[in-house]
Formats: sequence, structure tokens, C-alpha cells
Amino acid sequence: MGVSLRIYGRERAFFVLLGLALLQPVAVSAAPSRLRQSESTSPVTSSSFQTSDGVRLHVLEALPPRVSERLPVIALVPGWSMPASIWHEQLRMLSQRYRVAALDPRGQGQSEVPSKGYTAERRARDIAEFVGHYRRVVLVGWSLGALEALQYVHQFGDKSVDALVLVDSSVGEQPPPAPGNFLDNLRADRARALDTFIRAIFRSKRSAAEHQQLLEGAMRMPLQASIDLLSYPFAREHWRDIARSFRKPLLYVVTPQFAEQAANLKRHRPGTRIEVFAEAGHTLFVDEPQRFNALLENFLAAPPAAAR
Repeated sequence: MGVSLRIYGRERAFFVLLGLALLQPVAVSAAPSRLRQSESTSPVTSSSFQTSDGVRLHVLEALPPRVSERLPVIALVPGWSMPASIWHEQLRMLSQRYRVAALDPRGQGQSEVPSKGYTAERRARDIAEFVGHYRRVVLVGWSLGALEALQYVHQFGDKSVDALVLVDSSVGEQPPPAPGNFLDNLRADRARALDTFIRAIFRSKRSAAEHQQLLEGAMRMPLQASIDLLSYPFAREHWRDIARSFRKPLLYVVTPQFAEQAANLKRHRPGTRIEVFAEAGHTLFVDEPQRFNALLENFLAAPPAAAR
């Protein structure tokens, strides 16, 4: 695609991941993945809550026909500038058995767009206040959301988290991603940079209406806030150390760009389960929803051992 990122000094949280997503092939299948006609789905409801700093955050939720207190809630956190609705197929299908909830982070989706709070620490607290509505959760973070899920564990511990699922994000293992210049493109022509980014993260065909909705949603956030989210001031080892020290079951699902990082995480944390989606784009749970959902259900039914 010719769109990449340039980083100076130590790696800044998520810049590189965006660059690699934009460098992925944009070839698409003939049609988006479809659900089997025989499968029923649960209705998705909309609600909101107010954070401790007074910001209204929006949540999508789907419940199974019978809610079991034995099972944890699947709590979904999307990536940079993306809405909770990107987890549509997970909300619809995993809710046949599990209670499933997806967060619109501050400034994203249908949540309020405040002037402040675009830091790793505040966004982690937002996650804490989101999952605090449930007794137990399996926390699933995609892209930037994966790093914020790790930050949540770092700040608040794992008491309420049964397991952690990290989806296609650089977690600080070797090798580091290549640098690029995405922020320059974002500052120079934000609409064009976002348009290119959104087209690049899907391998499956998306409609023009869906693309436009994602683009307009991403543009709601102030430019500086979107840059702040890509500028978390942590060295790569910060994320690596949190992931390696997580004591409960961990699933790391990636596309080939992070396959070596996944192998290294498993080498240093043998209890980790890894899975590579070789034919999917960065939104692998959108491109291959049935495979992703089956993987997640299998993981929850028989999670691997925790870290040693």
C-alpha cells in the first residue's frame, strides 16, 4: 500500500501496528462471510454508563436464551478509532451460550467524545469500569484494544478476569515491526489516511455504506486525541512483561505479521495458546467470524494452563 509509519526513539505503543495493517494486501473475497441459515441469533441491545470522570460510554450487549451464572461474560474491546459494532458477528453468535458485551471506548462508536482522557491509564480505567458491571469476564482486546486490555491487567490485576484474548496486536515480543510514517499522513490528510486504513484492515469485501459509516465514526474523535492514542509513552517491553506475567489462560490470535511474536510469547510463556489466521486481514474476526468464534468457544471450554 505504500503507507507505513516512522518512529523515533523507543517504539510508541501502536504506531507500528497501524503501518503493518496498511501494508497488508487488500485483495478481497467475492462476498463477505455469511452466517449459516440454520443458526439463530440473539438480539443485541444498547446501553450506556457514566465513567468516574463523567464520560458516557456506550455498550452493545447480547444475552443467551438462558443466562448461566457459571459462565463468564465475554467482554470485547475494539481497536483504534473503531466501534463496538465491529464485533457484530461475535455479539450475534457467541450469545447463543454466553453473555457478550462490546465497549465503545471514549471517542469511538456511539460513546461521548470528551476533550480529555486519551491515555493508556484512563482508557484502562474505562475498561475496569466497563467490566466492573459483571462478576467475571473473559477480556478480548483487538489491536489497540489488546494493549489497553494488558494495561488494565497491569493497573487493576486479574481478579475479575478468567482469561485474556489478545487479537492481532504487537505485544512487545521479538521481532519488532518495521517503522513507517502513518502519523505524517494522518496530519497531512486525515480523511484520506483513515480511508486507506479502513480499506486495508479487511480482507473480506465490505459494503460502501459500512466503509462510510466506519470512516465517519473515526472522524468524530479530535485529531490530537487520535494521535495521543497512538503515542502511549511505553517501551515495547512494557507490553511484553505484562503478557508474560499474566497468571491465567491467555489466547493470542494473530495474522502472519505477528506469527513470530506469537511463537516467542509461547516460548517464554509456555501456557499461552496461539493461533495464526493466515488468510485473514487485521480484522480477522470479521473476515473469518465462524472460525474465530469456534476458536474462542473451544478456548473457553478447555482453556490451556495458566502461565508457569
